[in-house]
Amino acid sequence: MKSIRLLFVIAWAALCGSVASHAAHTFAVADGSLMLDGRPFTVRAAELHYPRIPRPYWEHRIKMCKSLGMNTICLYVFWNLHEPKESQFDFTGQNDVAHFCRLAQKHGMWVIVRPGPYVCAEWEMGGLPWWLLKKHDIGLRQLDPYFMERVRAFEQRVGEQLAPLTIDRGGPIIMVQVENEYGSYGTDKPYVSQIRDIIRQAGFDRVTLFQCDWSTNFENNALPDLLWTMNFGTGSDVDEQFRRLGELRPTAPKMCSEFWSGWFDKWGAQHETRPADDMVAGIDQMLRQGISFSLYMTHGGTSFSHWAGANSPGYAPDVTSYDYDAPINEQGLPTHKYWLLRDVMQHHTTCALPDVPEPAMPIISIPEFRLTEYAPLDAGITSTVKSSPLRTMEELDMGWGSVVYRTSLPDIEEPSTLTVDQCHDYGRVFIDSTLVGTIDRRLGQSAVNLPPCKQGAQLTILVEGMGRINFGRAIADRKGIAGGVGITLANGDHISLTRWDIGLVPDDYECALNALSNADKIISSMGTAGYYRGYFHIDSVGDTFLNTEHFGKGQVYVNGHPLGRFWSIGPQQTLYLPGCWLQKGRNEVIVLDVAGTGHPTLLGQLTPELNRLRTGTGRSHGTGPEARPSMPAAVAQGAIAAGSGWHHVTLPQAAVGRYLAVELTSDDGHCASLAEITAYHSSSDRIMSENWAVRYVSGEDALHGNHTADKAFDLQESTHWSCAQTDATPQLLVIDMGIKQTIASVNLLLPQGHAARYRLFVIE
Repeated sequence: MKSIRLLFVIAWAALCGSVASHAAHTFAVADGSLMLDGRPFTVRAAELHYPRIPRPYWEHRIKMCKSLGMNTICLYVFWNLHEPKESQFDFTGQNDVAHFCRLAQKHGMWVIVRPGPYVCAEWEMGGLPWWLLKKHDIGLRQLDPYFMERVRAFEQRVGEQLAPLTIDRGGPIIMVQVENEYGSYGTDKPYVSQIRDIIRQAGFDRVTLFQCDWSTNFENNALPDLLWTMNFGTGSDVDEQFRRLGELRPTAPKMCSEFWSGWFDKWGAQHETRPADDMVAGIDQMLRQGISFSLYMTHGGTSFSHWAGANSPGYAPDVTSYDYDAPINEQGLPTHKYWLLRDVMQHHTTCALPDVPEPAMPIISIPEFRLTEYAPLDAGITSTVKSSPLRTMEELDMGWGSVVYRTSLPDIEEPSTLTVDQCHDYGRVFIDSTLVGTIDRRLGQSAVNLPPCKQGAQLTILVEGMGRINFGRAIADRKGIAGGVGITLANGDHISLTRWDIGLVPDDYECALNALSNADKIISSMGTAGYYRGYFHIDSVGDTFLNTEHFGKGQVYVNGHPLGRFWSIGPQQTLYLPGCWLQKGRNEVIVLDVAGTGHPTLLGQLTPELNRLRTGTGRSHGTGPEARPSMPAAVAQGAIAAGSGWHHVTLPQAAVGRYLAVELTSDDGHCASLAEITAYHSSSDRIMSENWAVRYVSGEDALHGNHTADKAFDLQESTHWSCAQTDATPQLLVIDMGIKQTIASVNLLLPQGHAARYRLFVIE
């Protein structure tokens, strides 16, 4: 009877695609399919990120994915999480990725591991450690000897943790990824090849290796001995996404390694959502065609502490919530998307799906309470150095926090202008403790007007470093002041400020405690910026959402746990507070606020607020007729057919100018839309777009899907600039490239299914 029962379990597992036991299995690419134990297998993966979920909730989130109908968990391994300082590795506690994989196996789930070294994921520096930037000339994501040496050391440690868990050794890991979307960064097959070799040498030599990219760029770095997978999102034409892959490898299995369920939010921008019906329709189509997929994200979670990254071009820091408009929300509860998708998954599954688990914790509210203890930000300065040149945070051996730059001013009799070159990322400027201005990197700001000053007046520049850029060529994102500081006088003379006292304010709980213990010894020089501490009492624990709207900008710690960043500009106005970090009775809250507040109160509410923008977050570019620049003659014009992919335009002769403009006319019933625009000095010399900004746009739909003009050059093909459906065409977009450029060619990409006529302009 026991043997019959065992045979039944094995048969059920094979049918439903789950892990049957800890015995060795096989997984391979053969006969045009992904093969599990010699049988065709469709991967239905749920992307989860273990550091974005409190460890006590790991098992609950895995069970939620199982109940959704998934058979696999897909995860990144975050280098900067596991090696916070060079050669100091940590795979314990919240960082115990091997335990997370074992939990997946415990619940009958296979695992796909994506160990980078670069992961993107809207995560600080795309997963690369900040300390790499201490080396001034480092080449990130290329064959730089030091970079590759450190990659090898990290991947060896990942192998020690996870190679014993590959499928051939009785573990759940069926696939391992090589690098991540490298086609969006560059073309460098020798580099990608070395990463592949390092992954194999780390112990993943007997498991299926794959690389992911977009359908428009995967050929740039595709290695012949790896499985090729595509990344695309809700609303995409599935057949078109795999068309080129089918031409090159007609018998290869198809897999969407990231099917984007929603999108991420940025400070000062509208909350992002994607239609549930479109997401479910895409998955239904892939399942009907036997296409494997990983749903990114199935549950996004939270970028606790300082782990939220920033997007580029420009600088667009990500909010703390990584809810992502995913089927499982930030708190771990099923959404409307979850139930719709579960019905479709059940339709494609012969076995009854498990019951949906109860919430890991109840939800509770916390009445408003006041934080009565205060320490000025000056009390958080742990060390001060004197420096003639300015120095960045990395040069001062600090990874996260704020830097306080101080110097004495000469006598300045008239109003003047202070210029701070590369203030990364948010600066507050004081003269003798009086706030005179702010500098916001998001908005491209670099100058503050100064009043007349007496000789010896103290200039203080407080610079808070936010998330490092996680996408594109700008990931070498040093914090603090990365350029120079000077004053332009009324007569046009310039004074360079070179002698500085530089103080460090680390972002950590211990620093906050020390500051509060020394509060009575320190006088504030930066207004009400500082540390606020208070307590609340509860009779029973549960999840809640901490409302931070009365505070300005900073971080929150509850019972020593860092909840992440807040910023009153929105759209996020609450921080998720997991109940597993609370205790019955008294709980401590510390708020580090670099802007300060006059009303230091908090409360815990039952629902999150992720979609409330505050005053002062309007766009910096023009949209009305009065802002429309005079247009010269077009340098090129033509038409783009629907489904034609990237459209390459070679100018009749190279054009020189600071502004690049595109006019679109849609004749197919769609509103004018543009997914991406890139420009080139020559056929292979691309003009970097990290500093591009919108100068003018005639129309943009900021409310229905967040189709603002900056989406046309955000290096994300799944987002696009679009006018509102009611706007007439043609529509004009003018891009400020920052400096004059010589343009020989331009590439245009329309959203799938769109067609348009275009005219291109280059304006001096």
